[in-house]
Amino acid sequence: MAKAYERKHRIAVLGGGPGGYEAALAGAQLGAEVTLIERAGVGGAAVLTDVVPSKSLIATAGAVQAVRDSGRLGVQAFVPGGDGKPVRPEIAVNLAAVNKRLLAMAGAQSVDMLRSLEDAGVRIVQGEGRLDGPNAVLVSTAAGNEGTDFDRIEADTIVVSVGASPRELDSAKPDGERILTWKQLYDLPAIPEHLVVVGSGVTGAEFANAYRTLGAEVTLVSSREQVLPGEDPDAAAVIEREFTRLGMHVMSKSRAESVQRTENGVLVTLEDGRTVEGSHCLMAVGSIPNTTDLGLEKAGVALTESGHIRVNKVARTAVPSIYAAGDCTDFYPLASVAAMQGRTAIMHALGDFVRPIDLRNVAANVFTYPEIATVGWNAHSLAEATDVAKAIEHTIPLSVNPRAKMIGFTDGFVKLFAWKASGTVVGGVIVAHRASELIFPLALAVEHRLTVDQVASAFAVYPSMTGAITDAARALHRH
Repeated sequence: MAKAYERKHRIAVLGGGPGGYEAALAGAQLGAEVTLIERAGVGGAAVLTDVVPSKSLIATAGAVQAVRDSGRLGVQAFVPGGDGKPVRPEIAVNLAAVNKRLLAMAGAQSVDMLRSLEDAGVRIVQGEGRLDGPNAVLVSTAAGNEGTDFDRIEADTIVVSVGASPRELDSAKPDGERILTWKQLYDLPAIPEHLVVVGSGVTGAEFANAYRTLGAEVTLVSSREQVLPGEDPDAAAVIEREFTRLGMHVMSKSRAESVQRTENGVLVTLEDGRTVEGSHCLMAVGSIPNTTDLGLEKAGVALTESGHIRVNKVARTAVPSIYAAGDCTDFYPLASVAAMQGRTAIMHALGDFVRPIDLRNVAANVFTYPEIATVGWNAHSLAEATDVAKAIEHTIPLSVNPRAKMIGFTDGFVKLFAWKASGTVVGGVIVAHRASELIFPLALAVEHRLTVDQVASAFAVYPSMTGAITDAARALHRH
């Protein structure tokens, strides 16, 4: 007797950012029939206009800063002046060339991701998509002079990964020329004479740092008492000191009320009546999810008041057949989390082994100079916790680390948090050059619940920055 035909599980992925890409790739690898709908390009905003170009710009600024700081190491780049005496040359930054490189690199990354999906057998449809109930997606595609056609794609599982867009204020509408969102910065032909950055969160701090290093005068307008209010207070203090050292104007407890174009620039008016004039203004006041007009609520998907999709720890929504990943959800807005949500969603939908996502195990990074890398519990969450054992912490300043001294970068630290009773590592903060590359050992320790003694017993290279991690763990040893 012939074996009955078994239809493949059909998956429709709405949005090709990190979450959608990983969901599509995982689905294809597990044997499903996968269709990915994307309007701009594989990789989404994260690759094309956000994470990839912004971190590349920051890396360029880091190279500039490294050259400027090379004098600490005895490296001198001098040319003879007219009188024969050495004159240190200025570092020239061609922003148009830098931006061209960033966008080309982002485009190349998008193409690489596209090819990976095609090689895996994913069907890719370019167009605008929205839900048509819990088991179908409508995709609008250009139909020439005839208007718009709609394709209906039926699916057993739908993954929504449509991302988010920069928040725009009515009193400070971006125009793409003088008043800008972070997506519009890459159209600048030259370094701004005076960039006013409104918002001192991660995005605002990163771009303020980068453009000040590249040579712009920068004023950072912060509504809070300290920049990076969501980060470890000691870490934020290091960054604020570095901003001041760079000559940045930091205006604390100053909330912007409006931003207007002037004849030659912008005028930023604060709530207390003060004004700041600049050549350009970057609005870094958060983001909003791209969940409007997607048919989510009609399909039964629950949203928060802010429009984010409510998901559980396996990325499933209130509708069993619909999952969501990335910045459009009420989870942690990081590309790495989006990717993990995408993979987790597909594994759960297909009945594979899945481990629910624990946000306390997520490693995150602020790409300032120095960087701030964190994982697990922090000072804020420990202060709010009332039903857990007492925690202990220890900080090793980089000023005592031999490797940090060698590379001339000692303004930072390594901080560990552990439970007092068990010695289990529950969190850590690293402020250092390339802290994003140093946090992984602590991420492993938090993920696998290692004790401080287990971390301390591992061999760290001498001399190395990671030696500060074992030193901090050793200091937390309990008899």
